[in-house]
Amino acid sequence: MNHPTPTNSDQPATNVSQARPLIGISMGDPSGIGAEVTIKALADPEIRRLGRFIIYGLNEAIEYAADQCEINPFWFRLPHEIVTRIESGVVVADFDELSMYNPAVNYATAECGTASMRFLDAAILAARERRIDAIVTAPICKESWALAGYRYPGHTEKLGHAFKTRRVTMMFTAARMRVALVSIHEPLLDLRNSFTIGRVFQPIDLMGDALRRWFGIDEPRIAVCGLNPHAGENGLFGDEEKRIIEPAIVMAREVGYCVEGPFPADTLFWRAAQGHFDGVVAMYHDQGLIPVKLIAFESACQTTLGLPIIRTSVDHGTAFDITGTNQANPESMKSAIRLACEMAIRKRDLPAREPLPIDDNRVRTVAGDLGIEVEAPADTEKGP
Repeated sequence: MNHPTPTNSDQPATNVSQARPLIGISMGDPSGIGAEVTIKALADPEIRRLGRFIIYGLNEAIEYAADQCEINPFWFRLPHEIVTRIESGVVVADFDELSMYNPAVNYATAECGTASMRFLDAAILAARERRIDAIVTAPICKESWALAGYRYPGHTEKLGHAFKTRRVTMMFTAARMRVALVSIHEPLLDLRNSFTIGRVFQPIDLMGDALRRWFGIDEPRIAVCGLNPHAGENGLFGDEEKRIIEPAIVMAREVGYCVEGPFPADTLFWRAAQGHFDGVVAMYHDQGLIPVKLIAFESACQTTLGLPIIRTSVDHGTAFDITGTNQANPESMKSAIRLACEMAIRKRDLPAREPLPIDDNRVRTVAGDLGIEVEAPADTEKGP
């Protein structure tokens, strides 16, 4: 496959303030649809006009996906060791020493787990050194990570550990609805043992700050779901709403956020989809993700709140069952790229501002003033 010759050096742009944001995309699991959705998304000229892009991955997998999709090359390849910045276009930072790509392999393997972690680590290093403006992640296979010896449940926990950030929250964007999660990759029956006031307060706090900072909403309206049916029905169906969720809402109001709830989730998401609220905090993974995927199954995306860098992601998995069949829809990747570019530009234009604390001191200070006892958030620092 013939590649275009790069017309610009890989040195920093001379006028950084006017340059389009430089986005690093980690390709994800080589056996999944990450290469396909990435190359399909960037094949759209409208998406490419938004920024400059470095794909951390396997050029062999990118070429194979492009051949299957009948996409002509629009990128150039460089060994990943020498890629720093680019002034325009798309470059694949190729990990060609990982000679393990096989399009017939469409299942979890330790080799693919190691490869996808290598891609992500390279993007993290580039973001930490401020060589890129944001990270966009294609899907990894959690089983492949486990087979490779990594104990992270997913991207969010890995990024929290990499940046030594304990307070991280997943927020999903689906059309006009935004949903942040209290618990992420955790068995539902285990939630009872870790469900605290501070844990509910965290996504309210991080979402409120993000809506102001990244989405330009000066006074965001945030609604909070109940945990139990009918939000507990005044204690008839569980007391977590009164013991945990309501005190967390009081804390958020004391900080200055406009927060309502707890509401029964079965009616709240309809109201949110109608635009009554700027954001919703869901108590657990499927409570928040079911409405997100019903509203925008193909186009929803995710961002991680609480990190010192910008990270967005697709809202789907590796889809091993359709790998290499040219059936993968790139709309979620397009949404993730758009959001990353918008956030990067907004960050560039924002005045300098102190970052949020990365521990639970803020929670404890507010809670102490209110006479509320709060446990420390769960530690996400689980290494390989």
